[in-house]
Amino acid sequence: MQEDFFSGKCFLSSGFNNLTPRDALSEAVSKDALILDVREPELIGAKRFDVPELIYLPFSRLNENISQVPADRPVIVADSAGLKSHDAIIMLIENGYKNIANLAGGIIEWERDGLPLSIDKREQLSGSCACQLKPRNRVRKKQ
Repeated sequence: MQEDFFSGKCFLSSGFNNLTPRDALSEAVSKDALILDVREPELIGAKRFDVPELIYLPFSRLNENISQVPADRPVIVADSAGLKSHDAIIMLIENGYKNIANLAGGIIEWERDGLPLSIDKREQLSGSCACQLKPRNRVRKKQ
């Protein structure tokens, strides 16, 4: 794998490579990149990226399961709005990952751009901003 996979395809922000949702989709579908979604489990039920190669690995478990992320593939790190993904990128860099980029704006911008999503309306979320989203309609199991 070439060391500079994302070179010339990204813009720099906060010292990291960032891809627009459209560019990320292009890289994930037509190239060899995969999307690493680091949203927590309660946030992925309603909307999921609909791309060929996707790994769900919540940020809260990333450190102990980082080996599940292929080191020999370009990785686009995604979350709800592009905030936690920056922390995930730092963790990946500290563990020797090279070809990584952030999905600018997360799944919020992905959806706004009309890109492929798998949606489950039974798992809708509500909240005043992306950092406060909570399940809205989920039926809770009695214990």
